This record gives sequence, C-alpha cells and structure tokens, in this order.
Amino acid sequence: MPHSPSTAPSGSPSSGADGPGSGAPRAPRVRLARGASPWLAPTVATAALSLARARKSKRAALVAVPATALAAGMLWFFRDPEREIGQGRVISPADGVVQSIMPWQDGRTRVAIFMSPLNVHVNRAPMAGTVTSVEHIPGGYVPAFNKESENNERVVWHFDTELGDIEMVQIAGAVARRIVPYVPSGAKVEQGERLGLIRFGSRVDVYLPEGVETAVEVGQTTTAGVTRLDRD
Repeated sequence: MPHSPSTAPSGSPSSGADGPGSGAPRAPRVRLARGASPWLAPTVATAALSLARARKSKRAALVAVPATALAAGMLWFFRDPEREIGQGRVISPADGVVQSIMPWQDGRTRVAIFMSPLNVHVNRAPMAGTVTSVEHIPGGYVPAFNKESENNERVVWHFDTELGDIEMVQIAGAVARRIVPYVPSGAKVEQGERLGLIRFGSRVDVYLPEGVETAVEVGQTTTAGVTRLDRD
C-alpha cells in the first residue's frame, strides 16, 4: 500500500550513534502537530518566562512549577510521530479505542474510534484517493464518548477511492472545540497521509462500504495509519 510522503522508509539511514552499520534500533522521529501553536506558544512562553524569573521572585517560582508541567503536557499532547504505514485496504485514521461498530441503513458499517487526551490527535487518510468534500458542521460539545456526540461540532470528509466513496467524520469533544483540516477538497492523498488535527479528547468515525467486513472489535486499541480496519 502507498505510504505517506512524510513517512521515512524503514531502510533509510539515520544519523548519530544509530547510523548505518551500528545495528542499534532507530527511535521514531517525532514532530509537533500543525495547528498546535495557538495553544502551545503561550503555554511554553509562560513556562519559560516564569523559570527565568524564578530565582529572583517567589511568585514566579510558584508559577513556574504548574506552568512547566502544563507546557510539558501540551508538548506531549501535540506530538506527531512518524509512522510506518500499515497494510490493508482501509486503515485507522485515528489513535484510540474502538467505541462502537454499527451497521448503517444504507449497508455501510460505521466504526467509531474514541480518542482520549493521551492519544496522538493527528488524523490520517484511511485510503488513498481524492478528497471530494470537506464539510464543517456546527454543533454541540458533549463528551465524545457520549452517544449524543454525533451532533457535536464536526468535519465530514468524503474520499473517492478504489472502493468507491469513503466517509470519515472528525467529531469535537467537550474540550476539543477546534478541528484543523490540513487538506482541501480536490486534493489527492496517499493512504496514511496526515489530514488534520482535533484538539483534545474527541472521536473519529469511518464508514466502511457495503460488503466490507471489519477486522477490529469494540474495545480494541487502534493506531492511526497502522491498524487495519477491514478484513479480506
């Protein structure tokens, strides 16, 4: 299956102690997600400023501890690791846990994946194809694990693929009130390519076409760009 252009091939050389011939495993490269700066920049700036003043000001010292902890948490939340793209016709667009697998009236099967604040929140293309539409729909902000979250703020994607139309829905949660698409309608995407970011806890739904069986179960952990959702 095709790989995301930003994903390094498994055999590519690395620098430093893990260079060619070293035999040591390479640590995956991690970057920060696009769209993180409105939250991350002020948090890191506050932590840096309070740390710089901590020696001269007790007040700054008191602020430095929680500010640094919050900045570290933000850096962890907005991480965007490289992935070796998995095999399969349809792969998971999100890190998380399969919340439900539901047959739809039109013959499709909806796979809902719940993303906690501890998961990577960059979503990836479930298949290679052309983005035929990206639609933002206003809505509520109930917790993403709640059944009523289907009416939350969301972005609905449609892809023209070798299996026909594939629908994917990014759903905002109680804290996540901003979905940041990376790719416009009309763009061609590779399987596993980064599509967008949902800030904080949220949910992603994928609708498998009629006749495509699921390879995952409710409660199973998924990895974006890696876990296969369909069965041969």
